[in-house]
Amino acid sequence: MNLRATPLPPHDGQAAWLIRLVDATTPNEVAVVIAAFAQALAGCRDATVAWTSSGLPRAHRSGGAPDHARIGRARARLAQGAQDVVADGPELAVRLLPRERAILLLELERGQAPEPLLAQLRPFLELADAHLHRAIRLADLEDSHEQLVRSEALQRALFAISDLAGSELDMPEMLKRIHGIISSLMYGENFFIVRSDPQRGTMRFLYYADVEDTDAPDTSHDFPLESIRDSMTWHLLTGGKALMGSLEAIRRQVTGTFSPSGPEAIDWLGVPMLRDGQVHGALVVQSYQAGMGFSEEDRALLEFVGSHVLTALERKQSKDELEERVRLRTQELAAANRGLQQEVLERQRAERLQATLFHLAQLATADIDENAFYEQTHAVVGELINAENFFIALLSDDRKNLVFPYYVDAGVRKAQERPLGRGLSEYVLRSGRPLLGFHDDMAALAERGEVDLQRVGRPAECWLGVPLRVDEEVIGLVTVQSYTPSVGYDQADQELLTFVAMQIANSIHRRRAAASLQRAYAELELRVAERTSELRLEITERERIQDQLKHEVMHDALTGLPNRGFLRDRLERVLSILQREPGRRCALLYLDVDRFKVINDSLGHLAGDAFLKAIAQRLHDCVREPDVVARLSGDEFAILLEDVEIPAAAVAVAQRVLAALSVPLQVAGRELAPSASMGIAIGDNSYVTADEVLRDADIALYRAKEQGRNRYELFDETLAKNVVDVLMMEGELRQALQRDEFEPYLQPFCRLGDGAVVGYEALLRWNHPLLGVLGPADFLKVAQDSGHIETIDWRLFERGCERFLQLPDKETFLTFNVSALHLRHGDFDARLVRLLERTGLPPWRLIVEVTEGSLLDNPEQVRTMLERLRAIGVGAALDDFGTGYSSLSYLHSLPLRMLKIDRAFVHALGEDEHTTATTVVAAILALARALGIQVIAEGIETPAQCQALLEMGCELGQGYLLGRPAPIGQWLARERDAE
Repeated sequence: MNLRATPLPPHDGQAAWLIRLVDATTPNEVAVVIAAFAQALAGCRDATVAWTSSGLPRAHRSGGAPDHARIGRARARLAQGAQDVVADGPELAVRLLPRERAILLLELERGQAPEPLLAQLRPFLELADAHLHRAIRLADLEDSHEQLVRSEALQRALFAISDLAGSELDMPEMLKRIHGIISSLMYGENFFIVRSDPQRGTMRFLYYADVEDTDAPDTSHDFPLESIRDSMTWHLLTGGKALMGSLEAIRRQVTGTFSPSGPEAIDWLGVPMLRDGQVHGALVVQSYQAGMGFSEEDRALLEFVGSHVLTALERKQSKDELEERVRLRTQELAAANRGLQQEVLERQRAERLQATLFHLAQLATADIDENAFYEQTHAVVGELINAENFFIALLSDDRKNLVFPYYVDAGVRKAQERPLGRGLSEYVLRSGRPLLGFHDDMAALAERGEVDLQRVGRPAECWLGVPLRVDEEVIGLVTVQSYTPSVGYDQADQELLTFVAMQIANSIHRRRAAASLQRAYAELELRVAERTSELRLEITERERIQDQLKHEVMHDALTGLPNRGFLRDRLERVLSILQREPGRRCALLYLDVDRFKVINDSLGHLAGDAFLKAIAQRLHDCVREPDVVARLSGDEFAILLEDVEIPAAAVAVAQRVLAALSVPLQVAGRELAPSASMGIAIGDNSYVTADEVLRDADIALYRAKEQGRNRYELFDETLAKNVVDVLMMEGELRQALQRDEFEPYLQPFCRLGDGAVVGYEALLRWNHPLLGVLGPADFLKVAQDSGHIETIDWRLFERGCERFLQLPDKETFLTFNVSALHLRHGDFDARLVRLLERTGLPPWRLIVEVTEGSLLDNPEQVRTMLERLRAIGVGAALDDFGTGYSSLSYLHSLPLRMLKIDRAFVHALGEDEHTTATTVVAAILALARALGIQVIAEGIETPAQCQALLEMGCELGQGYLLGRPAPIGQWLARERDAE
């Protein structure tokens, strides 16, 4: 049936309806007019208009609420054909706009034919369709405009939040502005922000604004999350999902006990702030006014804004913390700078003092007369302190008079001598202590009767005197004094003058001694002639002794061979020749006698000495002049070949030496077969010092020992590079610990039957900044040799537990390898328990893996430690079973939870010719079942191996076929994909 088929006459009163139609502006108003017009026609019981606007289905029914099921069926009937009208019993579906965007659904009176009704509708619908189309388009445009306005407002809000994170505002002002931004997007008069720490179980109200709540929470510190248990905020932070609505509505959204606190809100909206799936805080708005509520759009908007607010808070907090650290560090540097400046001043003062003392020491031996000596001494003292008025007083030989060999007062040079009295100088001589005095100090001394001021002379404003001592005997004093108030002395000047006085006293004593020596020299000259013949004899004997001492110093006392000092001197001379003659070469053979310590410990030191003498003699017999054989230390020898044309010549000597040493010899009644390891370095003009040649020969010697001893190795650049690489890696390992570059990779344990993951093993990886991800084989030996391995292991244990807890499956277990080094520590289990408490990993989810070799050090201690771990729930697994000692006593005596079959047996499975491996694996499985120990097969790489293990009854496995080691992010993504 086609509505447009035949024209129909206009309906009576149609003009009034058209006026109503023209007045309608929205799609809903147009639909109301169309439905009312249709229902007003005779024979129409009910009319419904349905349309789509802004992507959403909408409808209006003249007789009540729309029946969306009927509307859907009508749309389906129209979509099946090209007719504009489709009848279904008493229902008529009329297409108003193309693609069923708008339809008219009519319900006819019983027995009413559709054609008359449609004839009356047609003229009105021709205008109504166009008007409805324009109204829908206008509504779509208005909705798009509103969406654009909201998007722009949201974008401005996000930009504002981002700008706040980098602003100079303090945290309270920043939070206040965030409140203002939220209020610009929705009703936010009552608003608060909460931060939480899921690791510590704490929370804090960062910001709180509420017009009704007079008991606002404290925003200055953190408090336990459990303190607000069962409140709406607690459910929001622990549930990790948004809550919205009235209290009753929220009560239906949460599980467990619900105990709201504070004023009752009419509408409440809270969204969590998430980071990596964990709740780190929440945003909450609430309304106490009817009509001021929140919609799903508000919830989505607040959730979207929440992630940006969390980022802004974290950035602001990090910025504040960095600024605080910078401030504290600046204070520390300022304090250090002040200390350094003070230290510089002290050092400058010490340098001046040292220069002064050195100058005074030079004066003591200078060839000048006494007057010049005292003048220069005065000048030197004047460089340290004010010495305008300066004198030196000495006690006479009979200690009754005070002699002033040098006295300058007010620029006038004086010379005087007086008997001892009660002056300030005599007081210093009597007390033997320095005196720093002002008027009051001098008056106090006079009151006590220590000095007589009447005999002091012109009174000084400040007087400083220090005694001169020689061998604890006071021989005089040195004094400076000031007659002006502006010039004074302090404790530092006293200390300086005390140091200077010591040197002056020594200088005076030396000059006096020199004078005595000069007097004695004349007497000695008389005896020179008498002693000349005697001295010649003594000189001859001394030269003989010196030659003997030189030989003893440069040769080894036991073997008589040159020692290290002799070799270094000879090698330095040879290298200087090579610098002048670049075409020449030398060679250094560095020897170490193999297993000498065994001989020394077994036969005694006397036998060891005899053995070394024999070795030294054989080495000496293998060379010619001018080559040198030297004993460096203990069982280390060296041979210097001063001129070798090609390296092969040095190799030939090395072969000759090894052959000569290998001949058995008799020592202490025992026949010994000596051998030696040897490193050879070929010297040319590229070497500058003897130490470089010795170093390279030692490197080659070390390689010879590594290769099995009783052999020689020739040094090349590869050996040097390997040594440098080890040193470089040791430094990089220290930096890696500081930068936290070690990361646990998890490899799964799976049930072989269905592939389900039952646990993970934490494996060590190094995120090297230049070389990428490195496995343990690339750095483990260097870490062990350098002593870093235990620190790295504990970092792996803690990071592994933290990463493992991020996995959603709470029934899996975690294992990591524990070396014998850890098991030697008696507190290993206690330290492990503290780690579990710190990370929150339940003990029953952890299994420590030990190898058979690690049990040999102290089996009883290991067993006791594993028992203590089992008592708290931590399991133990025996790793690489079958390749070590495989003692059955371990299986029944140790508290083992798991047994791991070594990959060497697993690799041989699935191959017909390896029946032995199948037999061994089957025996291990039977033994484990008998002891009640769970078995895991390692190294499964092929389906054939997996199938063979299943057929033998092995339930669990691990290997590249089941899953490669990967960081936690990959396993988290896999879990999400699985969900």
